[in-house]
Amino acid sequence: MPFWFTALLILIFDQGTKWLIKENMELYQSIPIIPNIFHLTYIENPGAAFGILANQRIFFIIITFIILAFIYYFYRQLKENQVLLKIALGMVVGGALGNLIDRWRSGTVTDFFDFQIWPIFNIADTAVVVAMLYISYKVLTTKEEI
Repeated sequence: MPFWFTALLILIFDQGTKWLIKENMELYQSIPIIPNIFHLTYIENPGAAFGILANQRIFFIIITFIILAFIYYFYRQLKENQVLLKIALGMVVGGALGNLIDRWRSGTVTDFFDFQIWPIFNIADTAVVVAMLYISYKVLTTKEEI
């Protein structure tokens, strides 16, 4: 249950914030929250992280489905008491679905968190990165079978 709940929560939060940005900002508009440190900047990213592989919509859609299938398989292998891993996998699924919906609809992903020294990103990206950091930590530090 934590897997599905987390995936749905991330998906709703991601799509909701993207909707708010699109409804209230113009493309490329930037609103300083903490000037020169953190802005809300609305962009449409046609690629992956850092804009790499721009305009490869079909490639990203196929890769996302492959990743989702792998994550679901891994989720099914987890023991009942591995709740944090299930939550982390749910975060990855919710984030992947959030960006997949964007790519499916428009071929781009809506990004808006802008720390001025890093490429602009969104809730889905954040969920995937945080979850993968946790999963990587568990894999590298756990002596027992995950």
